[in-house]
Amino acid sequence: MESNEPQPTRSMVLLFACATGAVVANLYYAQPLLHTIARQFGVGIGAAGLIVTASQLGYAAGLILLVPAGDVLNRRALVPVVLLGSTVALAVMAAVPGFPFLVAAAGLVGLTSVVVQILVPLAAELAPDAERGRIVGRVMSGLLVGILLSRTVAGLVAAAIGWRGLYWLASGLSLLLAVVLWRALPPDGLRPRLPYGTLLRSIATLARDEPRLLRHAAYGALGFAAFSTFWTTAAFLLAGPHYGYSDATIGLFGLVGAAGALTASAAGRLADTGRGRMATLAFGGGITAAFVLLGFAPRSLAALVAGIVVLDVAVQGLHVLNISEVYRLAPQARSRANSLYMTAYFAGGATGSAVSTALYGAAGWFGVVVFGAATGVGIVALWWATQRQRSDDRADEAAPLAWR
Repeated sequence: MESNEPQPTRSMVLLFACATGAVVANLYYAQPLLHTIARQFGVGIGAAGLIVTASQLGYAAGLILLVPAGDVLNRRALVPVVLLGSTVALAVMAAVPGFPFLVAAAGLVGLTSVVVQILVPLAAELAPDAERGRIVGRVMSGLLVGILLSRTVAGLVAAAIGWRGLYWLASGLSLLLAVVLWRALPPDGLRPRLPYGTLLRSIATLARDEPRLLRHAAYGALGFAAFSTFWTTAAFLLAGPHYGYSDATIGLFGLVGAAGALTASAAGRLADTGRGRMATLAFGGGITAAFVLLGFAPRSLAALVAGIVVLDVAVQGLHVLNISEVYRLAPQARSRANSLYMTAYFAGGATGSAVSTALYGAAGWFGVVVFGAATGVGIVALWWATQRQRSDDRADEAAPLAWR
């Protein structure tokens, strides 16, 4: 960390955690409500899944187009502006008259929700080197709680005032956050001057020069594909003939994965102490084990609950390990490195959502489970394949890239 940067206070870290959790929840509110939305608009399961896919693709687009600007623009101004865009997008989603407009609005919500990926690198930049993993882990804990509670909140609020009312409330919260963060964010120092086109091209150069970044991006993409595979299709299983649960009850299953949020700080400490490599292997194996358990979900509620816990712990732990390592690779280009990593991450999530809804329609829950388990196997296979390269790049891992 540069010596002239203020260190984050405990209250600032808490604010970052709460803000990232509240914003990222916007991406997941629809998941437990897909069957209700599908019924209201008269569309099928596969079409309803486009809401989640559109939000994730919008998020991926924002990661490419908006997040890199965090390396060159004043973030105290950038963050509130993007949050105002999110406020408008959520209001549009609440008011749309037809399903195609709803899908388009979901894409805009995803695009503007990337503000969390400006706040997380900012927290990493403000943190001392020896505490970066721990502080990033705390902020990520808030983000993960937002992901998990989003489903519970969505189910309960939608049961009370409808899914449109839920999005009106989210729009108001986004506006409140824009004001609070505009007042609370620390002043930004002088930012490097770099044309926007050059800024975007430098991401490709960063990817070319840093194979470790690509490796973590691949881990993240596979992990989030697994996460989206389950959570996009879970509502169909839980609302179907096996369980027949209501929106509110389906939303409560988000609480089952709360252990994933508790993993974040522990995973950050593993990264700080250099034990992330073996933990990556363990988390990849955990994803596969989770889907083995979830294979019994139509017949066993206990297997369903255990599978959710293992899946969330593995996916969120892997993500925090990846983020902690990515921020160490290029200190002067954290937003761009984060942009590349998170683009791959959400592209993996969008793929998981699209493939799993198609598989659920064609092969039922069995097809979803097989695909989800394959993502975990892919992580383990990639880990083993890259061990041969470690003797070549071990010396490089001691020093970050000198990016400007």
